Amino acid sequence: MIKNDLNSNQFKSLNTAVLLLTFNRLDTTKEVFQSIRKAKIPRLYIWSDGPRSEVNQEDVKVREVRNYLISNIDWPCEVKTRFNEVNLGIKKGISSSIDWFFENEEMGIILEDDCLPSQSFFWYCEEVLERFKNDHRVMQIAGMTYVEKPNNALDYSYHFCKVGGIWGWASWRRAWELYENEMESFSKAKEENLFDNLFIDQNERKKYMLDLFERHYGTSGTWDFQWSYTKIVNNSINIMPSKNLIVNIGHGHDQATNTNSGNNRYSNMKLKELSFPLKHPKFVAIDVSFDYLNYKYVTYRNWKHSIYYYIDSKFPKWISMLLKKIKNLL
Repeated sequence: MIKNDLNSNQFKSLNTAVLLLTFNRLDTTKEVFQSIRKAKIPRLYIWSDGPRSEVNQEDVKVREVRNYLISNIDWPCEVKTRFNEVNLGIKKGISSSIDWFFENEEMGIILEDDCLPSQSFFWYCEEVLERFKNDHRVMQIAGMTYVEKPNNALDYSYHFCKVGGIWGWASWRRAWELYENEMESFSKAKEENLFDNLFIDQNERKKYMLDLFERHYGTSGTWDFQWSYTKIVNNSINIMPSKNLIVNIGHGHDQATNTNSGNNRYSNMKLKELSFPLKHPKFVAIDVSFDYLNYKYVTYRNWKHSIYYYIDSKFPKWISMLLKKIKNLL
Protein backbone atom coordinates (compact mmCIF):
# COMPACT_ATOMS: atom_id res chain seq x y z
CA MET A 1 0.00 0.00 0.00
CA ILE A 2 1.19 3.50 -0.82
CA LYS A 3 1.73 5.65 2.24
CA ASN A 4 0.46 9.18 2.60
CA ASP A 5 3.82 10.75 3.56
CA LEU A 6 5.31 11.88 0.25
CA ASN A 7 8.76 12.39 1.73
CA SER A 8 9.05 9.06 3.50
CA ASN A 9 10.31 7.10 0.47
CA GLN A 10 7.70 4.46 1.33
CA PHE A 11 5.99 4.65 -2.04
CA LYS A 12 6.19 1.46 -4.05
CA SER A 13 8.50 1.64 -7.07
CA LEU A 14 6.85 2.93 -10.20
CA ASN A 15 6.33 0.72 -13.24
CA THR A 16 4.87 3.37 -15.55
CA ALA A 17 6.80 5.03 -18.37
CA VAL A 18 6.85 8.79 -19.01
CA LEU A 19 7.09 10.67 -22.30
CA LEU A 20 8.73 14.08 -21.84
CA LEU A 21 8.08 16.55 -24.68
CA THR A 22 10.81 19.17 -24.96
CA PHE A 23 12.04 21.93 -27.24
CA ASN A 24 14.09 25.02 -26.38
CA ARG A 25 13.22 26.02 -22.79
CA LEU A 26 15.94 24.88 -20.43
CA ASP A 27 14.60 26.60 -17.30
CA THR A 28 11.14 25.02 -17.33
CA THR A 29 12.53 21.69 -18.53
CA LYS A 30 14.84 21.56 -15.51
CA GLU A 31 11.93 21.94 -13.08
CA VAL A 32 9.81 19.27 -14.74
CA PHE A 33 12.77 16.93 -15.05
CA GLN A 34 13.61 17.25 -11.33
CA SER A 35 10.11 16.07 -10.47
CA ILE A 36 10.54 13.08 -12.80
CA ARG A 37 13.97 12.42 -11.28
CA LYS A 38 12.59 12.49 -7.75
CA ALA A 39 9.92 9.92 -8.68
CA LYS A 40 12.60 7.66 -10.23
CA ILE A 41 10.63 6.89 -13.36
CA PRO A 42 11.67 3.43 -14.66
CA ARG A 43 11.42 4.24 -18.38
CA LEU A 44 11.82 7.72 -19.80
CA TYR A 45 11.07 8.66 -23.40
CA ILE A 46 12.47 12.05 -24.41
CA TRP A 47 11.24 13.76 -27.55
CA SER A 48 12.90 16.95 -28.71
CA ASP A 49 11.81 18.93 -31.75
CA GLY A 50 14.49 20.30 -34.04
CA PRO A 51 15.43 24.00 -34.19
CA ARG A 52 13.67 26.33 -36.60
CA SER A 53 16.05 27.47 -39.31
CA GLU A 54 14.70 31.01 -39.22
CA VAL A 55 15.25 31.48 -35.47
CA ASN A 56 18.72 32.72 -34.58
CA GLN A 57 20.68 30.55 -32.11
CA GLU A 58 17.76 28.21 -31.49
CA ASP A 59 19.95 25.23 -32.33
CA VAL A 60 22.13 26.15 -29.33
CA LYS A 61 19.11 26.27 -26.99
CA VAL A 62 17.76 22.95 -28.25
CA ARG A 63 21.15 21.31 -27.80
CA GLU A 64 21.45 22.68 -24.25
CA VAL A 65 18.14 21.08 -23.29
CA ARG A 66 19.12 17.72 -24.76
CA ASN A 67 22.55 17.71 -23.14
CA TYR A 68 21.12 18.63 -19.75
CA LEU A 69 18.58 15.82 -19.80
CA ILE A 70 20.96 13.09 -20.93
CA SER A 71 23.69 14.10 -18.50
CA ASN A 72 21.42 14.23 -15.44
CA ILE A 73 19.73 10.83 -15.55
CA ASP A 74 21.44 9.42 -12.47
CA TRP A 75 18.99 6.73 -11.31
CA PRO A 76 18.29 3.27 -12.82
CA CYS A 77 16.21 4.19 -15.86
CA GLU A 78 15.72 2.89 -19.38
CA VAL A 79 15.99 5.90 -21.69
CA LYS A 80 14.79 6.24 -25.26
CA THR A 81 15.23 9.42 -27.27
CA ARG A 82 13.84 10.88 -30.46
CA PHE A 83 15.78 14.03 -31.31
CA ASN A 84 14.56 15.63 -34.52
CA GLU A 85 17.11 17.28 -36.78
CA VAL A 86 14.48 19.50 -38.40
CA ASN A 87 11.52 21.26 -36.79
CA LEU A 88 8.24 19.39 -37.22
CA GLY A 89 6.11 21.90 -35.34
CA ILE A 90 3.53 21.32 -32.64
CA LYS A 91 0.88 19.38 -34.54
CA LYS A 92 3.01 16.87 -36.42
CA GLY A 93 5.83 16.79 -33.88
CA ILE A 94 3.85 16.12 -30.72
CA SER A 95 1.29 13.77 -32.26
CA SER A 96 4.04 11.68 -33.91
CA SER A 97 5.98 11.55 -30.63
CA ILE A 98 2.91 10.20 -28.83
CA ASP A 99 2.53 7.66 -31.67
CA TRP A 100 6.14 6.60 -30.99
CA PHE A 101 5.50 6.36 -27.25
CA PHE A 102 2.46 4.11 -27.58
CA GLU A 103 4.17 1.94 -30.17
CA ASN A 104 6.47 0.97 -27.31
CA GLU A 105 4.15 1.21 -24.28
CA GLU A 106 0.66 -0.13 -23.63
CA MET A 107 -0.02 2.82 -21.33
CA GLY A 108 1.86 5.75 -19.89
CA ILE A 109 2.20 9.37 -18.79
CA ILE A 110 2.77 12.40 -21.05
CA LEU A 111 4.38 15.59 -19.75
CA GLU A 112 5.34 18.73 -21.64
CA ASP A 113 8.38 20.77 -20.68
CA ASP A 114 6.32 23.39 -18.84
CA CYS A 115 3.86 21.11 -17.00
CA LEU A 116 5.19 20.67 -13.47
CA PRO A 117 3.65 17.68 -11.63
CA SER A 118 3.31 17.00 -7.93
CA GLN A 119 4.85 13.73 -6.76
CA SER A 120 1.51 12.04 -6.15
CA PHE A 121 0.61 12.65 -9.80
CA PHE A 122 2.81 9.73 -10.91
CA TRP A 123 1.34 7.19 -8.48
CA TYR A 124 -2.20 8.43 -9.10
CA CYS A 125 -1.71 7.92 -12.85
CA GLU A 126 -0.18 4.48 -12.40
CA GLU A 127 -2.97 3.18 -10.17
CA VAL A 128 -5.78 4.56 -12.32
CA LEU A 129 -4.11 3.44 -15.59
CA GLU A 130 -4.02 -0.11 -14.28
CA ARG A 131 -7.56 0.05 -12.91
CA PHE A 132 -9.14 1.13 -16.23
CA LYS A 133 -6.75 -0.41 -18.77
CA ASN A 134 -9.48 -2.70 -20.12
CA ASP A 135 -12.38 -0.26 -19.76
CA HIS A 136 -12.73 1.26 -23.21
CA ARG A 137 -15.16 3.86 -21.97
CA VAL A 138 -12.26 5.69 -20.32
CA MET A 139 -9.75 7.36 -22.67
CA GLN A 140 -7.72 9.80 -20.57
CA ILE A 141 -6.51 10.57 -17.04
CA ALA A 142 -5.86 14.28 -16.48
CA GLY A 143 -3.52 15.73 -13.88
CA MET A 144 -4.98 19.20 -13.74
CA THR A 145 -8.18 20.16 -11.94
CA TYR A 146 -9.25 23.79 -12.25
CA VAL A 147 -12.04 23.82 -9.65
CA GLU A 148 -12.29 21.34 -6.80
CA LYS A 149 -15.71 19.90 -6.08
CA PRO A 150 -17.33 21.78 -3.18
CA ASN A 151 -18.28 19.60 -0.24
CA ASN A 152 -16.79 16.41 -1.65
CA ALA A 153 -18.56 14.43 1.05
CA LEU A 154 -17.57 11.04 -0.37
CA ASP A 155 -13.94 12.16 -0.48
CA TYR A 156 -13.23 10.52 -3.82
CA SER A 157 -9.68 10.90 -5.15
CA TYR A 158 -10.90 11.68 -8.66
CA HIS A 159 -14.07 12.33 -10.66
CA PHE A 160 -15.29 11.42 -14.13
CA CYS A 161 -15.69 14.19 -16.70
CA LYS A 162 -16.40 14.80 -20.38
CA VAL A 163 -12.94 15.79 -21.64
CA GLY A 164 -10.13 16.69 -19.20
CA GLY A 165 -7.04 18.82 -19.85
CA ILE A 166 -3.71 17.79 -21.42
CA TRP A 167 -1.24 19.66 -19.17
CA GLY A 168 0.07 16.45 -17.62
CA TRP A 169 -2.02 13.41 -18.54
CA ALA A 170 -1.97 9.67 -19.07
CA SER A 171 -3.63 7.26 -21.45
CA TRP A 172 -3.54 3.90 -23.16
CA ARG A 173 -2.47 2.70 -26.58
CA ARG A 174 -6.00 1.46 -27.25
CA ALA A 175 -7.32 5.01 -26.75
CA TRP A 176 -4.62 6.83 -28.72
CA GLU A 177 -5.18 4.48 -31.69
CA LEU A 178 -8.50 6.32 -32.18
CA TYR A 179 -6.76 9.72 -32.51
CA GLU A 180 -7.82 11.75 -35.56
CA ASN A 181 -4.95 14.13 -36.32
CA GLU A 182 -6.90 15.72 -39.17
CA MET A 183 -10.35 15.30 -37.59
CA GLU A 184 -11.19 13.16 -40.60
CA SER A 185 -14.73 12.37 -39.49
CA PHE A 186 -15.72 15.96 -38.60
CA SER A 187 -17.75 16.68 -41.75
CA LYS A 188 -19.62 13.40 -41.42
CA ALA A 189 -20.25 13.99 -37.70
CA LYS A 190 -21.84 17.38 -38.46
CA GLU A 191 -23.85 15.94 -41.33
CA GLU A 192 -25.31 13.28 -39.06
CA ASN A 193 -25.92 15.78 -36.21
CA LEU A 194 -23.77 13.64 -33.95
CA PHE A 195 -23.18 16.46 -31.49
CA ASP A 196 -26.91 16.70 -30.75
CA ASN A 197 -26.66 13.24 -29.22
CA LEU A 198 -23.37 13.83 -27.42
CA PHE A 199 -24.40 17.07 -25.71
CA ILE A 200 -27.99 16.39 -24.70
CA ASP A 201 -29.43 19.41 -22.81
CA GLN A 202 -26.07 21.19 -23.05
CA ASN A 203 -26.62 23.58 -25.95
CA GLU A 204 -24.14 26.07 -24.52
CA ARG A 205 -21.36 23.49 -24.45
CA LYS A 206 -22.27 22.03 -27.82
CA LYS A 207 -22.01 25.45 -29.44
CA TYR A 208 -18.69 26.15 -27.72
CA MET A 209 -17.14 22.84 -28.80
CA LEU A 210 -18.45 23.08 -32.35
CA ASP A 211 -17.06 26.60 -32.72
CA LEU A 212 -13.74 25.35 -31.35
CA PHE A 213 -13.59 22.44 -33.77
CA GLU A 214 -14.59 24.64 -36.71
CA ARG A 215 -11.71 27.01 -35.95
CA HIS A 216 -9.14 24.24 -35.73
CA TYR A 217 -10.38 21.91 -38.45
CA GLY A 218 -7.74 21.74 -41.16
CA THR A 219 -5.21 23.89 -39.30
CA SER A 220 -1.61 22.93 -38.57
CA GLY A 221 -0.97 24.87 -35.35
CA THR A 222 -1.93 22.35 -32.67
CA TRP A 223 -2.68 18.71 -31.87
CA ASP A 224 -4.72 18.87 -28.66
CA PHE A 225 -8.07 20.08 -30.00
CA GLN A 226 -8.01 17.06 -32.31
CA TRP A 227 -7.50 14.84 -29.24
CA SER A 228 -10.47 16.50 -27.51
CA TYR A 229 -12.50 15.94 -30.68
CA THR A 230 -11.49 12.27 -30.75
CA LYS A 231 -12.60 11.76 -27.17
CA ILE A 232 -15.92 13.53 -27.71
CA VAL A 233 -16.96 11.72 -30.90
CA ASN A 234 -16.14 8.43 -29.19
CA ASN A 235 -18.40 9.50 -26.31
CA SER A 236 -15.62 8.73 -23.84
CA ILE A 237 -15.50 9.17 -20.09
CA ASN A 238 -12.37 10.84 -18.74
CA ILE A 239 -10.83 11.36 -15.32
CA MET A 240 -9.74 14.44 -13.36
CA PRO A 241 -8.23 14.35 -9.85
CA SER A 242 -10.10 15.84 -6.92
CA LYS A 243 -7.09 18.15 -6.33
CA ASN A 244 -4.89 19.93 -8.83
CA LEU A 245 -1.69 17.93 -9.48
CA ILE A 246 -0.16 20.04 -12.29
CA VAL A 247 0.84 23.66 -12.67
CA ASN A 248 1.83 25.21 -15.98
CA ILE A 249 5.08 27.12 -15.44
CA GLY A 250 5.35 28.30 -19.03
CA HIS A 251 2.91 31.21 -18.91
CA GLY A 252 4.60 34.46 -19.79
CA HIS A 253 7.71 32.68 -21.05
CA ASP A 254 9.19 34.49 -24.05
CA GLN A 255 9.72 31.18 -25.87
CA ALA A 256 6.27 29.76 -25.21
CA THR A 257 4.12 28.93 -28.22
CA ASN A 258 0.56 28.93 -26.87
CA THR A 259 0.95 30.20 -23.29
CA ASN A 260 2.93 33.39 -23.74
CA SER A 261 0.60 35.60 -21.76
CA GLY A 262 1.73 35.89 -18.15
CA ASN A 263 -1.54 37.48 -17.05
CA ASN A 264 -3.41 34.19 -16.91
CA ARG A 265 -5.54 32.41 -14.29
CA TYR A 266 -3.62 29.19 -14.90
CA SER A 267 -0.39 30.87 -13.79
CA ASN A 268 -1.75 31.20 -10.25
CA MET A 269 -2.99 27.67 -9.70
CA LYS A 270 -1.67 25.80 -6.65
CA LEU A 271 0.12 22.47 -6.81
CA LYS A 272 -1.40 19.93 -4.43
CA GLU A 273 -0.99 16.30 -3.42
CA LEU A 274 -3.46 13.44 -3.24
CA SER A 275 -3.71 11.20 -0.19
CA PHE A 276 -3.20 7.47 -0.49
CA PRO A 277 -4.62 4.91 -0.73
CA LEU A 278 -6.83 6.39 -3.42
CA LYS A 279 -10.57 6.32 -2.90
CA HIS A 280 -12.18 5.25 -6.15
CA PRO A 281 -15.71 6.30 -7.17
CA LYS A 282 -18.16 3.42 -7.05
CA PHE A 283 -19.77 4.16 -10.43
CA VAL A 284 -18.14 5.02 -13.77
CA ALA A 285 -20.35 7.97 -14.65
CA ILE A 286 -19.67 11.63 -15.37
CA ASP A 287 -19.99 13.85 -12.30
CA VAL A 288 -22.11 16.53 -13.96
CA SER A 289 -21.67 19.28 -11.39
CA PHE A 290 -17.89 18.82 -11.12
CA ASP A 291 -17.58 18.60 -14.90
CA TYR A 292 -19.58 21.79 -15.45
CA LEU A 293 -17.61 23.79 -12.87
CA ASN A 294 -14.38 22.91 -14.65
CA TYR A 295 -15.84 23.56 -18.08
CA LYS A 296 -16.94 27.05 -16.98
CA TYR A 297 -13.48 27.79 -15.58
CA VAL A 298 -11.81 26.85 -18.85
CA THR A 299 -14.25 28.77 -21.03
CA TYR A 300 -14.53 31.92 -18.90
CA ARG A 301 -13.29 35.05 -20.67
CA ASN A 302 -13.27 38.66 -19.67
CA TRP A 303 -14.73 41.16 -22.14
CA LYS A 304 -11.42 41.80 -23.92
CA HIS A 305 -10.82 38.14 -24.62
CA SER A 306 -14.47 37.65 -25.59
CA ILE A 307 -14.05 40.28 -28.30
CA TYR A 308 -10.89 38.56 -29.51
CA TYR A 309 -12.55 35.14 -29.74
CA TYR A 310 -15.56 36.59 -31.54
CA ILE A 311 -13.33 38.23 -34.14
CA ASP A 312 -11.23 35.08 -34.41
CA SER A 313 -14.30 32.99 -35.19
CA LYS A 314 -15.51 35.36 -37.92
CA PHE A 315 -12.29 36.25 -39.74
CA PRO A 316 -10.37 34.01 -42.20
CA LYS A 317 -7.82 31.68 -40.68
CA TRP A 318 -4.86 33.37 -42.37
CA ILE A 319 -5.01 36.25 -39.91
CA SER A 320 -5.15 34.04 -36.79
CA MET A 321 -1.53 34.71 -35.92
CA LEU A 322 -2.10 38.47 -36.03
CA LEU A 323 -5.12 38.10 -33.77
CA LYS A 324 -3.08 36.03 -31.34
CA LYS A 325 -0.55 38.83 -31.08
CA ILE A 326 -3.37 41.34 -30.45
CA LYS A 327 -4.85 39.10 -27.74
CA ASN A 328 -1.54 38.89 -25.92
CA LEU A 329 -1.35 42.67 -25.81
CA LEU A 330 -4.74 42.98 -24.13
